[in-house]
Amino acid sequence: MPETHFTKDHEYARIEGDIAVIGISDYAQSQLGDVVYVELPEVGRRLAMGEDAAVVESVKAASDVYAPISGEVVEANGALADNPAAVNQAAESGGWFFKIRIADRSELDQLMGADAYKSYTEGL
Repeated sequence: MPETHFTKDHEYARIEGDIAVIGISDYAQSQLGDVVYVELPEVGRRLAMGEDAAVVESVKAASDVYAPISGEVVEANGALADNPAAVNQAAESGGWFFKIRIADRSELDQLMGADAYKSYTEGL
């Protein structure tokens, strides 16, 4: 099972070898409401940990999506352009935003594991 790490801003990084699949957590999509638009980063863009990487808009608000770790964007989920609601339907699987080649694995130590993230969101 792939390991998944979370930020306090509700992004996740699902590790698949030297690639991290990035998106927003199920908790985040539930707080946003119906997602109507997603702006994704360009393939080839280099992102630093914490940098604005994407935008997600819902009927309630627009929110920045930050890079949970540093790396180079190797793929963007173009299916979200036609079906942004996929974020609501499967935020942590088919509703992913982009994939990056991990630049520094040690940054993962600054993120929460699934159990810690669950405890964090229960306290919100």
